[in-house]
Amino acid sequence: MILRRVARPLLASIFIYGGIGALRDAQGHAKVVEPFLNDTFDKVEGVLPEGVPRDPVTLVKIDAGVKIGAGLALATGKAPRLASFLLLGSLVPTTLATHRFWDIKEPAERQQQITQFVKNASLAGGLLLATADTGGKPSLGWRARRGAKKAAKRAEAVLPN
Repeated sequence: MILRRVARPLLASIFIYGGIGALRDAQGHAKVVEPFLNDTFDKVEGVLPEGVPRDPVTLVKIDAGVKIGAGLALATGKAPRLASFLLLGSLVPTTLATHRFWDIKEPAERQQQITQFVKNASLAGGLLLATADTGGKPSLGWRARRGAKKAAKRAEAVLPN
């Protein structure tokens, strides 16, 4: 459908653009998210495996790679539901790390961060829709239930009462 061919690249564009920007200035992005990461890692101490990277620059680069890769996949229609899910998984911590309006006292800056937070919440809504979009085909759940009913009818026809 033409709508998906237009909507997916539009939705994906902000993630691709943001991922490229994060790769170009990984150090700057890392400084912004470092307080959030430190708080988060303190709260989950002993829960995360040792192999999970904790360096903010590395995490920014991983997040940027996810945004670029999943954004390109969504834009081109390759595994769009998975791509949307990955972008959503990237958007939530990014939003919590970079738009912490509840910590800001200065009214103008606070209002700007509220606006960015709400914008990201709106993007999350679009990604949720894209995650659930089956492209006009029945969902896997529907197909599974239908297949089970057909199998049950066939078994009733073959097996004696």
